[in-house]
Amino acid sequence: MPWVFVLIWSTGFIVARYGMPHAPPMSFLAVRYALSIACFLPWIWWMGVRWPADRRQWLHLGVTGVLMHGLYLGGVWAAVKAGMGSGLSSLVVGLQPVLTALWLTAVGGVGAQVSRRQWLGLLLGLGGLVLVVSRKFTAGGPGDTATWQNLSMAVAALLAITAGTLYQKRFVQPCDVRTANAVQLMAALLVTLPLALWETEAMRWNAELAGAMAWSVLGLTLGGSSLLYLLIQRGAAASVSSLMYLVPPCTALIAWLLFAEPITTTTLAGTALTALGVSLVVRSPKP
Repeated sequence: MPWVFVLIWSTGFIVARYGMPHAPPMSFLAVRYALSIACFLPWIWWMGVRWPADRRQWLHLGVTGVLMHGLYLGGVWAAVKAGMGSGLSSLVVGLQPVLTALWLTAVGGVGAQVSRRQWLGLLLGLGGLVLVVSRKFTAGGPGDTATWQNLSMAVAALLAITAGTLYQKRFVQPCDVRTANAVQLMAALLVTLPLALWETEAMRWNAELAGAMAWSVLGLTLGGSSLLYLLIQRGAAASVSSLMYLVPPCTALIAWLLFAEPITTTTLAGTALTALGVSLVVRSPKP
């Protein structure tokens, strides 16, 4: 299941590159959420799945939906729309394991303080990201450019999915993944639809946009988001988050094959540094 999740999740950044030339980000996401809900509701009804009985669980699922769907996807898709490449956007979000591990150690109580090894890992991870970002600022081509605007959107997405993962692990009780996803998507739609109504660009339907929408609903939401929910419920937050760092190399390879996004020596060095940093942060200490 983790490997299938990584493969599916990596395609999300690629789909954004396919869809964003033909639609504004919030309008695309609003339609995606609405269609996903329309798929989940008959599935839930047909299988006779029970909805969460506790109102607090509805609230907690709603919060995670806003964070992990509305703000996370909104930030990533807006960053790609503003010119950020698929590989860089996935790399920024790939720093989630570092933030998650540091948060867990910071609030874990006595004996859970951030070690020197973890601080070294954090600095290495950030150094690797700076290497990649610096190349994008100076040599980014069309559809592969980093600016302070799109970088801030990607960082906002990083903070949102990190907070959402920690919140879900802490507050959301185990329940059926279909009803949980439906509630999360409803909350995401509520916050995304008003933003979509403010967008002036129209959606231009064609084969690329229709394909991106179909995969976003069937593959990413019904498949990837459901797997992420199950992984968070069944595993430790830091362990689940560490899977996210497997996403950038996979995304970079797909982006190179489909969009010819360059993989340079600097990119490889930055990726290797970030991978080393993340491993130092999330690795369990020796007894």
